[in-house]
Amino acid sequence: MSMSKEIKVEYLARVEGEGSLHIKLKDGKVEDLSLRIFEPPRFFEAFLVGRSYMEVPDITARICGICPVAYQMSSARALEKVVGLDVPDDVRKLRKLLYLGEYIESHVLHAYLLHAPDFLGYESALEMAKDHPDIVKAALKLKQWGNRIMEIIGGRSVHPVSPRVGGFHKAPGGDDLSPLLTNLDETKRTAFDAIDWAMGLKYPDLDRDTEYVSLWKKDEYPMLDGRIRSSKGIDVPEEDFEKVCVESQVSYSTARRYMIRGKTPYVVGPQARVNLNHEKLAPEVQDKARELGISFPISNPYKSIIARTLETAHSVIEAEKIIREYRPPASPYVKREPRAGEGAAITEAPRGMLFHRYSIGPDGIVKKASIVSPTSQNQTSIEADLLELAPKLASMQNDKATWLCEQTVRNYDPCISCSAHFLKLDLTSE
Repeated sequence: MSMSKEIKVEYLARVEGEGSLHIKLKDGKVEDLSLRIFEPPRFFEAFLVGRSYMEVPDITARICGICPVAYQMSSARALEKVVGLDVPDDVRKLRKLLYLGEYIESHVLHAYLLHAPDFLGYESALEMAKDHPDIVKAALKLKQWGNRIMEIIGGRSVHPVSPRVGGFHKAPGGDDLSPLLTNLDETKRTAFDAIDWAMGLKYPDLDRDTEYVSLWKKDEYPMLDGRIRSSKGIDVPEEDFEKVCVESQVSYSTARRYMIRGKTPYVVGPQARVNLNHEKLAPEVQDKARELGISFPISNPYKSIIARTLETAHSVIEAEKIIREYRPPASPYVKREPRAGEGAAITEAPRGMLFHRYSIGPDGIVKKASIVSPTSQNQTSIEADLLELAPKLASMQNDKATWLCEQTVRNYDPCISCSAHFLKLDLTSE
Protein backbone atom coordinates (compact mmCIF):
# COMPACT_ATOMS: atom_id res chain seq x y z
CA MET A 1 0.00 0.00 0.00
CA SER A 2 1.28 3.44 -0.87
CA MET A 3 0.26 6.57 0.94
CA SER A 4 -0.68 9.84 -0.71
CA LYS A 5 -1.30 13.16 0.92
CA GLU A 6 -2.76 16.28 -0.59
CA ILE A 7 -2.49 19.66 1.09
CA LYS A 8 -4.77 22.14 -0.61
CA VAL A 9 -5.41 25.82 -0.20
CA GLU A 10 -8.81 26.22 -1.76
CA TYR A 11 -8.76 30.01 -1.51
CA LEU A 12 -6.62 32.50 0.37
CA ALA A 13 -8.94 34.80 2.26
CA ARG A 14 -7.94 38.43 2.97
CA VAL A 15 -4.98 38.33 0.63
CA GLU A 16 -3.64 40.90 -1.80
CA GLY A 17 -4.89 38.88 -4.74
CA GLU A 18 -6.27 35.40 -5.15
CA GLY A 19 -4.27 32.21 -4.81
CA SER A 20 -4.09 28.63 -3.67
CA LEU A 21 -1.52 26.08 -2.58
CA HIS A 22 -1.36 22.45 -3.69
CA ILE A 23 1.09 19.84 -2.44
CA LYS A 24 0.75 16.20 -3.45
CA LEU A 25 2.95 13.65 -1.69
CA LYS A 26 3.31 9.97 -2.51
CA ASP A 27 5.48 7.59 -0.51
CA GLY A 28 7.18 10.55 1.15
CA LYS A 29 8.11 12.22 -2.12
CA VAL A 30 6.64 15.27 -3.81
CA GLU A 31 4.65 14.56 -6.95
CA ASP A 32 3.34 18.10 -7.36
CA LEU A 33 3.92 21.36 -5.52
CA SER A 34 2.57 24.69 -6.68
CA LEU A 35 1.80 28.06 -5.16
CA ARG A 36 -0.99 29.01 -7.54
CA ILE A 37 -1.79 32.68 -7.99
CA PHE A 38 -4.93 33.01 -10.09
CA GLU A 39 -5.85 36.66 -9.54
CA PRO A 40 -7.12 38.35 -12.71
CA PRO A 41 -4.77 41.08 -13.99
CA ARG A 42 -5.18 44.34 -12.07
CA PHE A 43 -3.79 46.39 -14.97
CA PHE A 44 -1.95 48.96 -12.84
CA GLU A 45 0.96 49.12 -15.26
CA ALA A 46 -1.42 49.35 -18.20
CA PHE A 47 -3.61 52.15 -16.93
CA LEU A 48 -0.61 54.22 -15.83
CA VAL A 49 0.15 54.57 -19.54
CA GLY A 50 -1.30 57.82 -20.81
CA ARG A 51 -1.40 59.46 -17.36
CA SER A 52 0.72 62.36 -16.17
CA TYR A 53 3.86 61.32 -14.33
CA MET A 54 2.68 63.46 -11.41
CA GLU A 55 -0.29 61.14 -10.90
CA VAL A 56 1.79 57.99 -10.59
CA PRO A 57 2.58 58.02 -6.83
CA ASP A 58 -1.08 58.46 -5.93
CA ILE A 59 -2.19 55.68 -8.28
CA THR A 60 0.48 53.14 -7.35
CA ALA A 61 -0.20 53.67 -3.63
CA ARG A 62 -3.51 51.90 -4.22
CA ILE A 63 -1.72 48.66 -5.07
CA CYS A 64 -1.34 47.89 -1.36
CA GLY A 65 -3.21 49.10 1.71
CA ILE A 66 -0.50 47.87 4.10
CA CYS A 67 2.57 49.42 2.43
CA PRO A 68 1.36 52.27 0.19
CA VAL A 69 4.36 54.45 1.08
CA ALA A 70 6.68 51.89 -0.48
CA TYR A 71 4.91 52.26 -3.83
CA GLN A 72 4.91 56.04 -3.54
CA MET A 73 8.62 56.22 -2.75
CA SER A 74 9.75 53.80 -5.47
CA SER A 75 7.63 55.49 -8.13
CA ALA A 76 8.62 59.00 -7.08
CA ARG A 77 12.34 58.19 -7.07
CA ALA A 78 12.20 56.51 -10.48
CA LEU A 79 10.39 59.51 -12.01
CA GLU A 80 12.73 61.98 -10.33
CA LYS A 81 15.59 60.28 -12.15
CA VAL A 82 13.80 60.87 -15.44
CA VAL A 83 13.33 64.60 -14.89
CA GLY A 84 16.76 65.09 -13.28
CA LEU A 85 15.61 65.95 -9.78
CA ASP A 86 17.37 65.39 -6.46
CA VAL A 87 15.40 66.12 -3.32
CA PRO A 88 17.26 68.05 -0.59
CA ASP A 89 18.41 66.25 2.53
CA ASP A 90 15.66 67.63 4.78
CA VAL A 91 12.97 66.34 2.41
CA ARG A 92 14.73 62.98 2.17
CA LYS A 93 14.75 62.69 5.98
CA LEU A 94 11.02 63.40 6.06
CA ARG A 95 10.49 60.67 3.45
CA LYS A 96 12.53 58.29 5.57
CA LEU A 97 10.46 59.09 8.66
CA LEU A 98 7.26 58.38 6.76
CA TYR A 99 8.73 55.09 5.56
CA LEU A 100 9.83 54.19 9.12
CA GLY A 101 6.26 54.65 10.27
CA GLU A 102 5.16 52.16 7.62
CA TYR A 103 7.85 49.67 8.68
CA ILE A 104 6.62 49.81 12.27
CA GLU A 105 2.93 49.36 11.53
CA SER A 106 3.51 46.66 8.91
CA HIS A 107 6.04 44.61 10.88
CA VAL A 108 4.01 44.76 14.08
CA LEU A 109 0.83 43.72 12.27
CA HIS A 110 2.52 40.67 10.81
CA ALA A 111 4.75 39.60 13.71
CA TYR A 112 2.23 39.95 16.53
CA LEU A 113 -1.18 39.51 14.95
CA LEU A 114 -0.72 37.34 11.85
CA HIS A 115 2.34 35.18 12.50
CA ALA A 116 2.40 34.85 16.30
CA PRO A 117 -0.72 32.63 16.46
CA ASP A 118 1.10 30.06 14.31
CA PHE A 119 3.90 29.79 16.89
CA LEU A 120 1.66 29.87 19.96
CA GLY A 121 -0.94 27.42 18.68
CA TYR A 122 -3.96 29.64 18.12
CA GLU A 123 -6.35 29.85 15.22
CA SER A 124 -6.33 33.65 15.25
CA ALA A 125 -5.10 36.73 17.09
CA LEU A 126 -8.54 37.01 18.69
CA GLU A 127 -8.19 33.54 20.18
CA MET A 128 -4.62 34.33 21.23
CA ALA A 129 -5.77 37.54 22.96
CA LYS A 130 -7.87 35.55 25.43
CA ASP A 131 -4.74 33.98 26.93
CA HIS A 132 -2.16 36.62 25.97
CA PRO A 133 -3.92 40.00 26.17
CA ASP A 134 -0.67 41.81 26.96
CA ILE A 135 0.88 40.71 23.66
CA VAL A 136 -2.04 42.02 21.63
CA LYS A 137 -2.32 45.28 23.60
CA ALA A 138 1.40 45.97 23.17
CA ALA A 139 1.13 45.25 19.44
CA LEU A 140 -1.79 47.62 18.97
CA LYS A 141 -0.04 50.44 20.84
CA LEU A 142 3.17 50.05 18.86
CA LYS A 143 1.33 49.78 15.56
CA GLN A 144 -0.69 52.87 16.45
CA TRP A 145 2.56 54.84 16.87
CA GLY A 146 3.67 53.88 13.38
CA ASN A 147 0.26 54.75 11.98
CA ARG A 148 0.38 58.12 13.73
CA ILE A 149 3.68 58.98 12.02
CA MET A 150 2.06 58.24 8.66
CA GLU A 151 -1.01 60.33 9.50
CA ILE A 152 0.98 63.41 10.55
CA ILE A 153 3.32 63.36 7.55
CA GLY A 154 1.16 61.75 4.89
CA GLY A 155 -2.25 63.14 5.79
CA ARG A 156 -3.61 59.69 6.59
CA SER A 157 -2.20 56.28 7.45
CA VAL A 158 -3.78 54.37 4.56
CA HIS A 159 -2.87 55.66 1.09
CA PRO A 160 -1.22 58.90 2.28
CA VAL A 161 -1.96 61.93 0.12
CA SER A 162 1.00 64.20 0.86
CA PRO A 163 3.90 62.42 -0.97
CA ARG A 164 4.57 63.54 -4.54
CA VAL A 165 7.30 63.58 -7.15
CA GLY A 166 9.87 66.01 -5.76
CA GLY A 167 8.88 65.70 -2.11
CA PHE A 168 5.60 66.47 -0.36
CA HIS A 169 2.60 68.63 -1.14
CA LYS A 170 2.79 69.82 2.46
CA ALA A 171 5.36 69.31 5.21
CA PRO A 172 4.53 69.15 8.93
CA GLY A 173 5.05 72.32 10.96
CA GLY A 174 7.74 72.67 13.58
CA ASP A 175 5.56 71.36 16.43
CA ASP A 176 3.44 68.88 14.51
CA LEU A 177 5.73 65.95 15.29
CA SER A 178 6.03 66.74 19.02
CA PRO A 179 3.07 64.52 20.07
CA LEU A 180 5.03 61.52 18.78
CA LEU A 181 7.52 61.99 21.63
CA THR A 182 4.83 61.42 24.28
CA ASN A 183 5.44 58.15 26.15
CA LEU A 184 8.29 57.39 23.76
CA ASP A 185 10.23 55.47 26.42
CA GLU A 186 7.32 53.04 26.66
CA THR A 187 7.23 52.75 22.86
CA LYS A 188 10.93 51.90 22.71
CA ARG A 189 10.63 49.43 25.57
CA THR A 190 7.77 47.68 23.79
CA ALA A 191 9.80 47.45 20.58
CA PHE A 192 12.83 45.97 22.35
CA ASP A 193 10.67 43.60 24.41
CA ALA A 194 9.41 42.23 21.10
CA ILE A 195 12.91 41.00 20.29
CA ASP A 196 13.05 39.10 23.59
CA TRP A 197 9.61 37.68 22.89
CA ALA A 198 10.56 36.52 19.38
CA MET A 199 13.71 34.86 20.66
CA GLY A 200 11.60 32.86 23.11
CA LEU A 201 9.43 31.28 20.44
CA LYS A 202 9.86 27.65 19.40
CA TYR A 203 10.96 27.38 15.77
CA PRO A 204 10.59 24.45 13.39
CA ASP A 205 13.83 23.33 11.79
CA LEU A 206 14.50 24.40 8.22
CA ASP A 207 17.87 25.33 6.81
CA ARG A 208 18.03 25.60 3.02
CA ASP A 209 20.83 26.98 0.88
CA THR A 210 19.42 30.45 0.20
CA GLU A 211 20.53 33.55 -1.68
CA TYR A 212 19.49 36.71 0.16
CA VAL A 213 19.09 39.91 -1.87
CA SER A 214 18.55 43.47 -0.67
CA LEU A 215 19.65 47.03 -1.14
CA TRP A 216 22.95 47.99 0.47
CA LYS A 217 24.41 51.34 1.50
CA LYS A 218 27.82 52.01 2.99
CA ASP A 219 26.77 54.21 5.89
CA GLU A 220 23.04 53.63 6.30
CA TYR A 221 20.59 50.79 6.83
CA PRO A 222 18.95 50.65 3.39
CA MET A 223 15.42 51.85 2.82
CA LEU A 224 15.11 54.65 0.26
CA ASP A 225 17.98 53.76 -2.08
CA GLY A 226 21.19 51.79 -2.50
CA ARG A 227 22.92 49.13 -4.58
CA ILE A 228 21.61 45.60 -5.09
CA ARG A 229 23.68 43.09 -3.16
CA SER A 230 23.30 39.40 -2.49
CA SER A 231 24.81 36.88 -0.11
CA LYS A 232 26.36 35.13 -3.12
CA GLY A 233 28.23 37.99 -4.74
CA ILE A 234 25.80 40.18 -6.67
CA ASP A 235 26.72 43.87 -6.44
CA VAL A 236 25.09 46.08 -9.07
CA PRO A 237 23.29 49.45 -9.23
CA GLU A 238 19.53 49.44 -8.71
CA GLU A 239 18.94 50.19 -12.41
CA ASP A 240 20.36 46.74 -13.25
CA PHE A 241 17.66 44.84 -11.36
CA GLU A 242 16.24 43.26 -14.53
CA LYS A 243 19.71 42.07 -15.56
CA VAL A 244 20.21 39.92 -12.46
CA CYS A 245 16.61 39.18 -11.41
CA VAL A 246 14.89 37.56 -14.34
CA GLU A 247 11.14 37.16 -14.79
CA SER A 248 9.70 33.69 -15.24
CA GLN A 249 6.24 32.23 -15.53
CA VAL A 250 4.54 28.93 -14.80
CA SER A 251 1.34 27.49 -16.22
CA TYR A 252 -0.47 27.38 -12.88
CA SER A 253 0.00 31.02 -11.89
CA THR A 254 -0.85 34.41 -13.40
CA ALA A 255 1.67 36.19 -11.17
CA ARG A 256 5.09 37.37 -12.26
CA ARG A 257 7.86 35.33 -10.67
CA TYR A 258 11.57 36.04 -10.43
CA MET A 259 14.76 34.02 -10.25
CA ILE A 260 18.42 35.01 -10.05
CA ARG A 261 19.45 35.09 -13.69
CA GLY A 262 16.54 32.76 -14.41
CA LYS A 263 18.04 29.84 -12.49
CA THR A 264 17.66 29.93 -8.71
CA PRO A 265 15.15 31.33 -6.21
CA TYR A 266 16.13 34.13 -3.86
CA VAL A 267 14.75 35.81 -0.76
CA VAL A 268 13.99 39.49 -0.21
CA GLY A 269 12.60 41.14 2.90
CA PRO A 270 13.64 41.71 6.52
CA GLN A 271 15.63 38.48 6.79
CA ALA A 272 17.65 39.39 3.69
CA ARG A 273 18.17 42.98 4.88
CA VAL A 274 19.45 42.11 8.35
CA ASN A 275 21.69 39.38 6.97
CA LEU A 276 23.34 41.79 4.54
CA ASN A 277 23.19 44.98 6.65
CA HIS A 278 23.07 44.00 10.33
CA GLU A 279 26.16 46.03 11.18
CA LYS A 280 24.23 49.19 10.24
CA LEU A 281 21.32 48.61 12.57
CA ALA A 282 21.03 51.19 15.35
CA PRO A 283 23.77 50.61 17.98
CA GLU A 284 21.17 49.85 20.64
CA VAL A 285 19.69 47.14 18.42
CA GLN A 286 23.10 45.65 17.71
CA ASP A 287 23.76 45.56 21.46
CA LYS A 288 20.45 43.78 22.01
CA ALA A 289 21.27 41.22 19.33
CA ARG A 290 24.63 40.47 20.97
CA GLU A 291 23.00 40.24 24.39
CA LEU A 292 20.55 37.64 23.13
CA GLY A 293 23.15 35.72 21.15
CA ILE A 294 21.59 36.44 17.76
CA SER A 295 24.08 35.46 15.07
CA PHE A 296 24.03 36.37 11.40
CA PRO A 297 23.07 35.21 8.91
CA ILE A 298 19.67 34.20 10.21
CA SER A 299 19.10 31.25 7.91
CA ASN A 300 15.96 29.57 9.26
CA PRO A 301 13.01 31.22 7.42
CA TYR A 302 10.75 30.79 10.46
CA LYS A 303 13.11 33.15 12.27
CA SER A 304 12.23 35.94 9.86
CA ILE A 305 10.00 37.10 12.71
CA ILE A 306 13.18 37.85 14.68
CA ALA A 307 14.45 39.97 11.78
CA ARG A 308 11.16 41.88 11.78
CA THR A 309 11.43 42.67 15.48
CA LEU A 310 15.04 43.84 15.01
CA GLU A 311 13.93 46.16 12.21
CA THR A 312 10.98 47.41 14.27
CA ALA A 313 13.25 48.45 17.14
CA HIS A 314 15.68 50.01 14.66
CA SER A 315 12.83 51.95 13.06
CA VAL A 316 11.69 53.35 16.41
CA ILE A 317 15.23 54.51 17.23
CA GLU A 318 15.75 56.07 13.80
CA ALA A 319 12.32 57.73 13.89
CA GLU A 320 13.02 59.31 17.27
CA LYS A 321 16.27 60.80 15.98
CA ILE A 322 14.59 62.38 12.95
CA ILE A 323 11.68 63.68 15.03
CA ARG A 324 13.94 65.36 17.60
CA GLU A 325 16.07 66.98 14.91
CA TYR A 326 13.19 67.96 12.65
CA ARG A 327 12.93 71.45 11.19
CA PRO A 328 10.42 72.15 8.42
CA PRO A 329 12.13 72.24 5.02
CA ALA A 330 12.39 75.60 3.26
CA SER A 331 10.17 74.11 0.56
CA PRO A 332 8.34 70.78 0.84
CA TYR A 333 9.06 69.87 -2.76
CA VAL A 334 11.34 70.57 -5.70
CA LYS A 335 9.72 71.10 -9.08
CA ARG A 336 11.13 70.25 -12.50
CA GLU A 337 9.62 70.47 -15.93
CA PRO A 338 9.02 67.07 -17.54
CA ARG A 339 11.36 65.67 -20.15
CA ALA A 340 11.46 62.49 -22.16
CA GLY A 341 13.40 59.62 -20.68
CA GLU A 342 13.43 56.46 -18.61
CA GLY A 343 14.21 55.91 -14.95
CA ALA A 344 14.30 52.99 -12.51
CA ALA A 345 14.50 52.86 -8.74
CA ILE A 346 14.21 50.45 -5.84
CA THR A 347 13.19 51.10 -2.27
CA GLU A 348 12.95 48.52 0.50
CA ALA A 349 9.30 47.89 1.25
CA PRO A 350 8.67 46.13 4.57
CA ARG A 351 8.40 42.86 2.62
CA GLY A 352 11.49 43.49 0.46
CA MET A 353 12.82 45.20 -2.65
CA LEU A 354 10.20 47.04 -4.69
CA PHE A 355 11.32 47.87 -8.24
CA HIS A 356 9.74 50.53 -10.48
CA ARG A 357 10.73 51.55 -14.00
CA TYR A 358 9.00 54.26 -16.06
CA SER A 359 9.35 55.75 -19.51
CA ILE A 360 7.76 59.16 -20.11
CA GLY A 361 7.46 61.49 -23.06
CA PRO A 362 8.50 65.16 -23.27
CA ASP A 363 5.03 66.17 -22.08
CA GLY A 364 5.36 64.10 -18.91
CA ILE A 365 2.91 61.44 -20.06
CA VAL A 366 3.77 57.87 -19.07
CA LYS A 367 4.61 55.66 -22.05
CA LYS A 368 5.58 52.48 -20.21
CA ALA A 369 5.60 51.21 -16.62
CA SER A 370 7.04 48.15 -14.88
CA ILE A 371 6.48 47.29 -11.20
CA VAL A 372 7.96 44.27 -9.41
CA SER A 373 6.65 43.55 -5.92
CA PRO A 374 8.52 41.72 -3.14
CA THR A 375 5.96 38.93 -3.02
CA SER A 376 6.47 38.06 -6.69
CA GLN A 377 10.18 37.70 -5.95
CA ASN A 378 9.64 35.43 -2.94
CA GLN A 379 7.11 33.04 -4.46
CA THR A 380 9.68 30.58 -5.78
CA SER A 381 11.47 30.49 -2.42
CA ILE A 382 8.19 29.71 -0.65
CA GLU A 383 7.80 26.70 -2.91
CA ALA A 384 11.43 25.71 -2.32
CA ASP A 385 10.89 25.79 1.47
CA LEU A 386 7.79 23.60 1.17
CA LEU A 387 9.70 21.20 -1.06
CA GLU A 388 12.44 20.96 1.57
CA LEU A 389 9.79 20.11 4.18
CA ALA A 390 8.24 17.33 2.11
CA PRO A 391 9.75 14.35 3.99
CA LYS A 392 8.62 15.80 7.31
CA LEU A 393 5.13 16.53 5.99
CA ALA A 394 4.75 12.96 4.77
CA SER A 395 5.27 11.56 8.28
CA MET A 396 3.12 14.10 10.14
CA GLN A 397 -0.50 13.89 11.15
CA ASN A 398 -2.86 15.69 8.79
CA ASP A 399 -3.66 18.64 11.01
CA LYS A 400 -0.04 19.21 12.01
CA ALA A 401 1.17 19.04 8.40
CA THR A 402 -1.48 21.54 7.39
CA TRP A 403 -0.49 23.89 10.21
CA LEU A 404 3.20 23.74 9.30
CA CYS A 405 2.47 24.55 5.66
CA GLU A 406 0.44 27.61 6.62
CA GLN A 407 3.17 28.76 8.96
CA THR A 408 5.78 28.32 6.24
CA VAL A 409 3.85 30.45 3.77
CA ARG A 410 3.36 33.16 6.40
CA ASN A 411 7.12 33.38 7.05
CA TYR A 412 7.27 35.70 4.05
CA ASP A 413 4.26 37.87 4.94
CA PRO A 414 3.12 37.45 1.31
CA CYS A 415 0.55 40.23 1.36
CA ILE A 416 -1.68 38.01 3.45
CA SER A 417 -3.76 39.81 6.06
CA CYS A 418 -5.56 36.73 7.31
CA SER A 419 -5.03 35.26 10.75
CA ALA A 420 -7.50 32.40 10.19
CA HIS A 421 -6.27 29.09 8.85
CA PHE A 422 -7.13 28.41 5.26
CA LEU A 423 -5.68 25.04 4.29
CA LYS A 424 -7.59 21.83 3.68
CA LEU A 425 -5.70 18.55 4.01
CA ASP A 426 -6.92 15.30 2.44
CA LEU A 427 -5.26 11.98 3.18
CA THR A 428 -5.98 9.09 0.81
CA SER A 429 -4.56 5.62 0.42
CA GLU A 430 -3.90 3.82 -2.83
